[in-house]
Amino acid sequence: MYVCSCFGVTDKQVKEHAAAGACTPRQIASVTKAGTDCGSCVRTIQGLLGRGACPRRELVEKGDAAAVLASAPRPAPGAAQPVLADAA
Repeated sequence: MYVCSCFGVTDKQVKEHAAAGACTPRQIASVTKAGTDCGSCVRTIQGLLGRGACPRRELVEKGDAAAVLASAPRPAPGAAQPVLADAA
């Protein structure tokens, strides 16, 4: 089933990225663009991600930034690369 019709993202893709460590709709958006155009799919993505424990969130709370970056889901080859803001 398509979750994001703007970018053709399916529920299977969202679940695969979630299994790889994505915990939030923003993290899904960084690898698929889902939710970045009209935004109507964001609640569906939230529902697919659920409210379970997020290993990356636990690392953030511990202050282990290096482990968080190392555990970030990687975009598929040829996919648009996320734009990272410079840390101030």
